[in-house]
Amino acid sequence: MRKIAVINQKGGVGKTTTAVNLSAALAEQGKRVWLIDLDPQAHASLHLGFGMQEEYMSVYDVLTDQTALADVCHQVEDNLWLTPSHIDLAAAEMELSGAVGREIILRDKMADMHQDFDYIIFDCPPSLGVLTLNALTTADEIYLPLQPHFLALHGLSKLLRTIELVARRLNSNLRLTSLIYCLFDTGTRLANEIVGDVEYFFAQHQGTSSIWAEVNSFDTRIRRNIRLAEAPSYGQSIFQYAGDSNGAQDYRSLAMEVMKQTEQISARQAESAENIAADAHEVVAGDVDDDQPWLYHSR
Repeated sequence: MRKIAVINQKGGVGKTTTAVNLSAALAEQGKRVWLIDLDPQAHASLHLGFGMQEEYMSVYDVLTDQTALADVCHQVEDNLWLTPSHIDLAAAEMELSGAVGREIILRDKMADMHQDFDYIIFDCPPSLGVLTLNALTTADEIYLPLQPHFLALHGLSKLLRTIELVARRLNSNLRLTSLIYCLFDTGTRLANEIVGDVEYFFAQHQGTSSIWAEVNSFDTRIRRNIRLAEAPSYGQSIFQYAGDSNGAQDYRSLAMEVMKQTEQISARQAESAENIAADAHEVVAGDVDDDQPWLYHSR
């Protein structure tokens, strides 16, 4: 199971669009996906047709009350579950200001969740407060959606410092693994120049101990597409609203890359397990001293 936080403190870069439609694309491929909406604007919830009525429980109740995550996990499509947000979540930071361990409430609640998923995706708010910290302490990976525009890169260094601080103090497993370029204008020189600058910046950290030392950029570029902007107003993912659009094609392509990435991670983990087992076998074998052949018989 992969736990992925989709995060960027800059609004309007395609963060929620990516969290929703990547989740839907993976679900379309038969993967069991759980999307957790941590943004008080509740745009991911609205995108999937989950309205902002007062009567339903949300992630706000999980963070501020004794509500279990299982009680706010709703199936919204085949293979796709949603934990919705609510406008009340905007008050959570103030309500939790004096709470001990407020940064790890979600992680603790997640430990009591027994349903199996292939992917858990967190849609984070465009800020670096306690809601985002809860996502970062619970997730193992970060996907960073970027708009190839100068202003969209403003503040990136602050975000990276926050991620590094969380990894150092609260979640040693956390890694920035992938960049997703959204709202991409394929015909402009600026977009390709910005991508080049970002790639150069992260290339400088390869081979270091940095938590983004192994970051990669997905080959798929999420192009500007009006259908992606229209789909939320109908409470549908892009695949329900306009399954043949460029937006749907791009997110299907991105999902295929994510699944390929998952296979590679599984292969590396299996290889690592084999190496550990082989090392353990060598240690045991090394205990058998040729000068003490009786050990063979005693075993």
